[in-house]
Amino acid sequence: MDTSAYVQAVVEQTDTFADWVDGKDATAPVPTCPKWTLADLVDHVGSTQRMVAMLVGEQLSEPDSAFARYVPAPADSSQWRAWLRDGAAAAGRAFAEVGDDTPVWDPSGAAAGVPFWSRRLFGEACVHRADAAVALALPYELAPQLAVEATEDWLATMTSRGYWENRPDFADALRGNGQTLHFHATDASGEWVARREPDEVALERTHAEADVVVSGPATDLLLVISRRRPLAASSLDVQGDRAMFDLWIEHMNWVTDA
Repeated sequence: MDTSAYVQAVVEQTDTFADWVDGKDATAPVPTCPKWTLADLVDHVGSTQRMVAMLVGEQLSEPDSAFARYVPAPADSSQWRAWLRDGAAAAGRAFAEVGDDTPVWDPSGAAAGVPFWSRRLFGEACVHRADAAVALALPYELAPQLAVEATEDWLATMTSRGYWENRPDFADALRGNGQTLHFHATDASGEWVARREPDEVALERTHAEADVVVSGPATDLLLVISRRRPLAASSLDVQGDRAMFDLWIEHMNWVTDA
């Protein structure tokens, strides 16, 4: 997917999320983010989109000024739908006004902030809509190829140089000597090999033999590796070193720790 496709999908995912949470109990717990209520989840989704709109729209090389202008969600949940849609629309306008090579702060450690943030907002929208589905006891559906794209976002972000350097707990647990995990979506085109090295987790988009192979529907793959669905409640098949996969899942705690 290119930047415009990601941004369009952000708007669509946010529209569904907004419809789901509209008028709901702000104090409802979000089981997949144990520290959050539904109000916290809404606040995170909408405020993140607004901050990214500032980063991209103002072509910021440092995030501080965008973070300082944090816009909280309304306390009244009957206002959430409009507020969420306004945030997604603001992000859409910001991305429409820049090119992929526009210099924008990129926390992954690369130098492609605009593509990074379009993909990141898409991944956020997909995963946090899953949080809302659990909190509100709603069915969660995502087209397989979109689930592959969201999985790509999760894996690419979690294995980025920026994440490795800023999360020493992750680095200490996942550093290795070439051990490999293979993730394979069976209902759409998506395969990844994560190789644990002493100074990074290297990610390749390929099919290969690995120490542990995790395969199944793309949506299950996304939800299990992002800790939104227990492995036992999924249709995933795990072959090989199960303990290595368990270690991986244990440290996929980037969003759920928030």
